Amino acid sequence: MARPRPDAPPAAKAVRAGPQSVGRIVAILDTVAAQRRGATLSELAAIAGAPKTSLVGLLAGLAAEGCVVRDAGGRYGPGPRLHALAIQALAGRELVALARPVLQALVEASGETAVLAALAPDADRVVYLDRVESARPIRYAVTVGERRELHCTASGKVLLAHFDAGRLARYLKSVRRQRFTATTIVEADALRDELDEVRRAGLARTDGERIAGASAVAAPVHGRDGAVVATVLVAGPSERMRSHARRNERLVRAAAVECTRLAGGVPARRSARPAVR
Repeated sequence: MARPRPDAPPAAKAVRAGPQSVGRIVAILDTVAAQRRGATLSELAAIAGAPKTSLVGLLAGLAAEGCVVRDAGGRYGPGPRLHALAIQALAGRELVALARPVLQALVEASGETAVLAALAPDADRVVYLDRVESARPIRYAVTVGERRELHCTASGKVLLAHFDAGRLARYLKSVRRQRFTATTIVEADALRDELDEVRRAGLARTDGERIAGASAVAAPVHGRDGAVVATVLVAGPSERMRSHARRNERLVRAAAVECTRLAGGVPARRSARPAVR
């Protein structure tokens, strides 16, 4: 049964106005971002006004960079890097503005620093979009715009746990993982096991993995299509975090759910799927 062609986005009208490949890439990204169900190769070709054969290479390149993903049914949707770019573009506006009061309430309830984070555009770092610091003299402190590694941060583990199998495999193969402390997880198999647990639990924990004596717990914020677009994090001195671990986990989960709701997102069910080895 033929599927209806998606409405052509405004960018499609500009395809012929500039270099062909640039115009086609813009049309592809505009379409996959606008269509909730994604778009097939045929639909993308019709919108871009280009033969399917000329889009195959562009789509492969965009997929390799994490800008688009292809599902089992052959439909293309926005990839994690495209989500990250969107978050970066809105960092000073919608998402941060919506999350700010949630972070403030989280600090009041936990007594620790609360942070909003997302995948950086280069897709192998986490970037801190906003933070509300604890009022305590000894506290966890980060800078807005600061980037840190994925493998040894709670927010980074949440993001990695929601990479598709192919993207996670590429990350594990290509990104050098530094061992910052004795507890930093750098081995691929051990990290996969950790990410399996993150998916099952619906949150990630770190205990001195990047900075000795500092611990954190993070939970995912979901977008309109259910994809993880950001994380909410609580961090502080390890001794305090351990003493209130259950409470902090509960508070972080609730804060992430509230950010998802405010952003019009769709909460995802916890997944028990193991990472592909």
